[in-house]
Amino acid sequence: MSSLIPDSAPFSQEQRAWLNGFFAGMMGIQSDTRQSEALTAMGFSSETVTTPSAPAEEEEDFPWHDDSLPILDRMSLAEGKPLDRKLMAAMAQLDCGSCGYVCQSYSEAIASGAETNLSLCSPGGKETKQMIKKLLKEEGGAETNGVAAAPVAKEVPGSSRNAPYTAKLLVSRCLNKEGSAKAVHHVEIDLAGSGIKYEVGDALGVCPSNCSDLISEILTRIEADPNAEVATPLGNTKPIVLGLQEDCCLKDPSDELLEALISRTADEAAEQTLSTMLEDGVPDGFDVLDTLSLASDVKLTGSELMEMLEPLNPRLYSIASSMRAVGEQVHLTVGKVHYEREGRIRKGVASTMLTDRLDAGSSLRIFTHANHTGFTVPSDPNVPIIMVGPGTGIAPFVAFLQERVATDASGKNWLLFGDQHQAYDFLYEEQLQGYVESGNLQRLDTAFSRDGDKKVYVQDRMRENGAELFQWLSEGAHFYVCGDASRMAADVDRTLKQIVAEHGNMTAEEADQYVTNLSKTKRYVRDVY
Repeated sequence: MSSLIPDSAPFSQEQRAWLNGFFAGMMGIQSDTRQSEALTAMGFSSETVTTPSAPAEEEEDFPWHDDSLPILDRMSLAEGKPLDRKLMAAMAQLDCGSCGYVCQSYSEAIASGAETNLSLCSPGGKETKQMIKKLLKEEGGAETNGVAAAPVAKEVPGSSRNAPYTAKLLVSRCLNKEGSAKAVHHVEIDLAGSGIKYEVGDALGVCPSNCSDLISEILTRIEADPNAEVATPLGNTKPIVLGLQEDCCLKDPSDELLEALISRTADEAAEQTLSTMLEDGVPDGFDVLDTLSLASDVKLTGSELMEMLEPLNPRLYSIASSMRAVGEQVHLTVGKVHYEREGRIRKGVASTMLTDRLDAGSSLRIFTHANHTGFTVPSDPNVPIIMVGPGTGIAPFVAFLQERVATDASGKNWLLFGDQHQAYDFLYEEQLQGYVESGNLQRLDTAFSRDGDKKVYVQDRMRENGAELFQWLSEGAHFYVCGDASRMAADVDRTLKQIVAEHGNMTAEEADQYVTNLSKTKRYVRDVY
C-alpha cells in the first residue's frame, strides 16, 4: 500500500508506519490500494491533501506474501528484512481482514507497539502467534516511540468488532441426521431494524461468551469470589464471573500465565512441562484450566489471573445467505467443536454458544466484516462459476446460489461438496437438489469419504471431471474454494494445477503461471481458514 502519511509530515519512519497501519485497519484499506483511492475512502479528495513532488519510489516486493507457502519458507524469504517485514511473513498472507488489518498493516502495528494483541491472525493460528512471539523476543520487543493512539471515531453498531450490534437468534437447527459423528447447525439471526447490510462473500463476526461450566471450574481452582470486581483484559471493570465469561480467552494460556506459574510452583515436573510449553507452545486443546491444574500448588488471586489472560477475540463465520433471498436476516453454517481430552469435555467457545447455549430469542453481539479479496459472485451474471466447499465450507456457496437465483444470473453453476457420510452429512441436501431440479445448479458433484472402502474427496471429483473443469475455465469460469486451508485447500490447489497441465497441454511451470494469472485476475479466489 502506498503511504497515506506524506513523507513531509513530522513523523519518524516508525510513527509513519504505525499511522499507515492504523488508518488502513480502521478504513479496511487493502495492501494494494493506491494513495488516492485510500484518501477517498477516508473522506479526502486528492485536491485536499497534497504531497511534495518527489521521485517515484519503486513498489516494495513481498515475495513471502503467498498463502501457499509454508511459514518456514516465508520466514526464509524475509530473512535479513526489518522486524515489521519479518512479522508480515509470519502472517497467513490471506489479507482476509479478520484481524482488523491486512497482513502488512497488522505487522507494522505490532512492530511499532501500537497493537499488543498477537493472536488476531485467526487463519495463521498458533504457528503465527508463536512465530510473532519468537521474532519479538529475538528483536527485543516492539517500540512505541512515543506514538499516542489516535482517537477512534464513533462507529455504527454492527459495522466492526469495536462496535458490535446486539441481535436476536431466530433459529439454530442441526443439519446432520441421526447417526452422524458431527453436529453442524444452520443458524439464523434477526437483523430487523438494525440497518445492517452485507453482500455475499462477506463474513459475520460473533462476539462469543465462555461456557459457565468452565468458568465455575476455574473459579473453584483459584478459590475466588464470583462477584469480586476485577479489571478485565478488554479494559472493563466487572464481577470476575462476568469477566471470565465475556472478556477473557480461556483457550490458550498466555505467556504471562505460564511464566508466573513457572516462577511460583515448587513442583519440578510441572515447572519443566510449563517451561517446554512456554518455549514450544501449548498442545492443541490445552487450556487455562489445564494450566492452573498442572501447577496446582500455586494460588493466584482473581485480579492476578485477570492480568495474565488474553482478551477474548470475536469469531468470523462465512455468511450463508443473500439478503436478496432472506431479507433482514443473516444465516451461518456452524460446525460444533466438542471433544474429550484427558477426561474433560472441551468446547468451542463460539460454536457451542451458537449450537447449544443460546435459545431462540436470545441476544448475541455481532458485526459484519466486508470481503476485500474478491470472494463474491462475478459482477457479470453470464460468467460461469465453480465452487468447491466441503463440510462447513459450503456456507458461502449457499449464499452464492441464492444470489444467482435472486438476480436471474444466466451463468452456469457447479458445486463440489464433500463430507463423511451421504446418509447423515449431506448438508443442505434438499435445497441443493431443488436447485438442480430447477436448473439453477447445472452440476452437483459430491464426495463422501467414509461411504466406501477408499476415501474420496472433492479433489478426486475434480480430477475425475478434469476435462470439463478445464473447459469451464477456458470459457471464463471463476473458481472458488472455501474451507480448511492447511489440507483441503492445499490439495485442491495442487489438483487444479495438475488438471490445467494435463487438459491444457501445459508444462508444470506453465500450469502454475496459468493458475497464478487466475488469482491475479480474481478468477481463482479462496476463503480459507
